Amino acid sequence: MMLAPFMKLLRNSYFTFRHGQSRANVEGIIISDPAVGTVDYGLTEEGRRQVRESVAAAPDFDADTLIFSSDFRRARETAEIVRAALGAAPVVFDERLRERFFGEWEGKSHVNYSKAWDQDAFDADREYNGAESSAAVRARMWSVVESLESAFSGRTILLVSHGDPLMLLETAFADLDPRAHRSLPYISTADWRRLNP
Repeated sequence: MMLAPFMKLLRNSYFTFRHGQSRANVEGIIISDPAVGTVDYGLTEEGRRQVRESVAAAPDFDADTLIFSSDFRRARETAEIVRAALGAAPVVFDERLRERFFGEWEGKSHVNYSKAWDQDAFDADREYNGAESSAAVRARMWSVVESLESAFSGRTILLVSHGDPLMLLETAFADLDPRAHRSLPYISTADWRRLNP
């Protein structure tokens, strides 16, 4: 995948880390409302195992890694496992890294994700069925990077978040239209990915 030309101008190295398997994943339901997701639907025991194994196999992370995370419970628990494994500084929680809000599909079957994705492919600005638009998600995720670029230089930064937000952020790094986010390789639970050199 080609990186956008401006990537070489970034002062930090960015990585994404999707939360481990959660109760919502197992139950096959969409949990995107902060009122629910920040207090419930944390990691399963399998999810905790996934995170421990994934961070142990990540050669680019160490105690100097800066960790920023969604405050949803599943992401928060993931970030804390990563932090403990690395002996890193305390996690910073940022609401801009939250799950994409899926509107009227909240609490319903995860098969409804594909309905939003089908609409994304036609119009990145549309709020279909009350779901947050893909363009809006990408903008708030990119605003995190802009803030970090202003605050740090030469650091390894790990962003712990959710599938759609992380893939939409990746489109910004790859200079892709947000409508193309589902064309990127799928991010499995507890997967991490480098965004720039």
